Amino acid sequence: MALIDLSKREVHCKIVYYGPGRCGKTTNLLYIYNSMNSNAKGKLLTIETKGDRTLFFDLLPLNLGKINGFDIRIQLYTVPGQAIYEATRKLVLKGVDGLVFVADSLRVRRNKNIESLNDLITNLKEYNLDIESLPVVLQYNKRDLADSPIPTLTIEELEEDLNSRLNVQTFQAAATKGIGVFETLKDISKKTVRYVATKHLLNPNKQMEKAL
Repeated sequence: MALIDLSKREVHCKIVYYGPGRCGKTTNLLYIYNSMNSNAKGKLLTIETKGDRTLFFDLLPLNLGKINGFDIRIQLYTVPGQAIYEATRKLVLKGVDGLVFVADSLRVRRNKNIESLNDLITNLKEYNLDIESLPVVLQYNKRDLADSPIPTLTIEELEEDLNSRLNVQTFQAAATKGIGVFETLKDISKKTVRYVATKHLLNPNKQMEKAL
């Protein structure tokens, strides 16, 4: 759940980028971080996993104005997609307020996409969370390869594999080129802030609980 700091009147919303290994989660966050003005971003924290280019997690706070007098800050995280980091993925999901599931368009990664989504749903249940109750968007990454000789999944196949279960907003992306990256971020940020505000800031009973 969102972290509410009454002394600073800040609400920290946590968005996690989830998906199979090397699907482009870290590429998304690095593109966002490197594209933003230094005044609008916090410190980027990274820990590289041994023997793999996937980062352990990234943290990127974004200022998004105020709701009910509270400053809203977005924290973006990635999780390592490899199977051996299951415990880490579960830990990073703790307190999540919004999710971006990044799917790999490469045909050879089709089963990995499905396995990763199942893994996400299972890990959320460990925290008594239902994926249908959280803000979620799907990003179909590596769409720039669709016109290349490399075999890729069609949008229809990705929809059948993933979105038939979620029925959420989707974005086509090529994260290495920045295509679809900020569109994905903007949509999930709006959904997450609305979710957190409704749950924690616009509910009079919740406000009273926080004050006591």
